Amino acid sequence: MTRGAAQQPGSNSRAFREPFLHVDMDAFFVEVERLRDPSLTGRPIVVGGSGPRGVVASASYEARSRGVRSAMPGAEARRRCPNVIFVPPDHRRYAAVSADVFSVLRSFTPLIEGLSIDEAFLDVSGLRLHFPSSEDVGHAIRTKIREEVGLPASVGVAGTKSIAKLASGKAKPNGLLRIPAGSEIEFLHPLPISDLWGVGPVTEATLAELGVLTIGDLAEIPPGLLEQRVGGANTTHLSALARGEDPREVIVGSAARSISVEETYPVDLVDRDAVERQLLRLCDRLAGRLHRAGARGRSATLKVRFDDFTTVTRSVTLREPIWRLPDIWDSALRLLTRARLGGRPVRLLGVGVAHLVEAADPEQLSMAHPDRDAVSEAAEAARSRFGDGAVVPARLAGLQKPPTLKDERGPPD
Repeated sequence: MTRGAAQQPGSNSRAFREPFLHVDMDAFFVEVERLRDPSLTGRPIVVGGSGPRGVVASASYEARSRGVRSAMPGAEARRRCPNVIFVPPDHRRYAAVSADVFSVLRSFTPLIEGLSIDEAFLDVSGLRLHFPSSEDVGHAIRTKIREEVGLPASVGVAGTKSIAKLASGKAKPNGLLRIPAGSEIEFLHPLPISDLWGVGPVTEATLAELGVLTIGDLAEIPPGLLEQRVGGANTTHLSALARGEDPREVIVGSAARSISVEETYPVDLVDRDAVERQLLRLCDRLAGRLHRAGARGRSATLKVRFDDFTTVTRSVTLREPIWRLPDIWDSALRLLTRARLGGRPVRLLGVGVAHLVEAADPEQLSMAHPDRDAVSEAAEAARSRFGDGAVVPARLAGLQKPPTLKDERGPPD
C-alpha cells in the first residue's frame, strides 16, 4: 500500500502533483478479437451470445454509437444495430492478453491496484526523477501497450483515484486526460451525478427527486437533507467525492478479488441431473482459471437464476483455500442443496470463489484424498500443455457444450 500524496515534507521539489493514473483498456474484448481478425476493424462488433438469450459482454465504439451497451440482451443489440457482428467470447485469450498488459504496467511501477481484467490504478510518484510529469508517464504507458500488445488504452491522470478514473472515462477512446491539481472542482461539478463513483440507478433516482442532476448540485445539498434520503455513510462518501476529496491509497496486489464463471442457457434446465452436469462443467472451467491465475479461494459462491428471473445466491467460507476441481465441486453441490431448486426450471448457473490467496502461499497438508489431488494436478498439467479439451470429467464425456451467453471474471469493459 502506498500513500497517494506525493508532496511530503522534505520530498523532491519535482514531486508529481497528480501521482495517480487510471489505465483503462478500450473495448478490451472487442480489441483482442480485432488483433486476431483485423477484418473486424472499423465495424460494429459485439462480443457475446447471439442467441435469443444472448448478452452483450463488450461492444465496439461503432456499435456503441448506435446505442449498444454491455449487459444488453443480444436481441436488443441487433435491433438497434442490424449490421452488428457477434463474436463468441474467448476468456482464456482475454486473460492471456490481460497478463501482457499488466506486465507492461509493472515495467513502469510495482504500485499497481488492479480493478478488473482490463483496468488498474497506478501510483507513479516514484518516477518523478525519470519523467518530467505524470502525464508523460501516461503517454509512455499508452505507447508501450500499443507497441508491445497491439491494443489501445485510455489514461486518466489526477491527484486522487476517483478523479483519475473519471478522467480516463472522458479520455475514451484511445486518449489521455490530465486534471491539474487545483482544477478538480472545475472538472467535477458540471458532470452528471451518474458519473460519480457509487451512484447507481437507485441513488441517482433518489437524488433527482432532490433536484440533484450534476455533481455540482450534490455539493450544494445540505448534509442533513442528504442523510435523510441516502443514509449517513453514503452522505459522507458522496459529499467528499463531490468536493474532490478522496484520501484512498493504491492497494498493491488487489488485481483479483474473485474469479467466477456463469452461463445463461438457451433452454431451461428442468431436472436435477442436467443442473448438476452443467454445474460440474462450470466448476471444471473455474478450476482451470484458478490454476492459470495461480490462485486459491477461501470462499465459494453459487448463483442460480430461475425461469421467472428470480435469482438466489448461496455462499460458504471454507476452512482451507481451494482450487482443485473436486474441492470446488464438493462446495458447489452443498450450495446447490441449500438453493432448494424444488424442480423449478433453471435459466442461469454461476459458480465462483473469492477472498483469493496466491497459490504459492503455505497450504495445510492433507492426506484425506491424496489420489484425487494427484489426478487433479495431473489433469491441469495436461491441459496447460494440450489445451482445455485434453482432459474432462467422466460425467461430462460426450456432453455437448451449450452456447455461452455470459461468462465473467469481473466487470466487462
